[in-house]
Amino acid sequence: MQRGRTVRIQDVKEADGVKFYKVIAPPQNYGWVQAEALFFSSRQEDEERLAKLVLASTGFDKIEIAGQFLKLYPKASLRPGILLLYGDIIEEAALKLTKDANSRLKRAEMAASSAPLHSYFLNFNMLDRYRKEGIVFLFDTEARAFHYDGAAWMEILKSYPRSDEAALAKKRLENLESKIPGATSN
Repeated sequence: MQRGRTVRIQDVKEADGVKFYKVIAPPQNYGWVQAEALFFSSRQEDEERLAKLVLASTGFDKIEIAGQFLKLYPKASLRPGILLLYGDIIEEAALKLTKDANSRLKRAEMAASSAPLHSYFLNFNMLDRYRKEGIVFLFDTEARAFHYDGAAWMEILKSYPRSDEAALAKKRLENLESKIPGATSN
């Protein structure tokens, strides 16, 4: 079963002191899942548990789990902190994507075609997994660098302007604007 799937619970059993749910994941997938693998939007303790899982994760898993947190808990008290972290880890991923694209894209092929440089970078196949998560990268043509579009940081300023994270989000957006003028004018 994929992470982030919505399931219906059909049954519950306990074995060796561990609770299991029998779940159905449409259209026809079903099975038993350990209770700790499920998160309910209505339970405060699950919000905190998922936030801890975000912090404990690494790599692309951290981005996916943070994204799931943001979808599952739109009014969470921990949301500003997760939004800030989410934006930061995506901008960190942008640095790696920049390095990968610059080493893998063939300069001779790009120079030989009449397509604009940015089109090669913005169609770089390693961006696909981020696009599936709804993540948008901007491209700085002069520096040949990707940058996160800052949507999470913008949400902090819009929805949590008095939070501790707001000042940090503002700095991140100012930094993005200095690299790509007009990037934060959404």
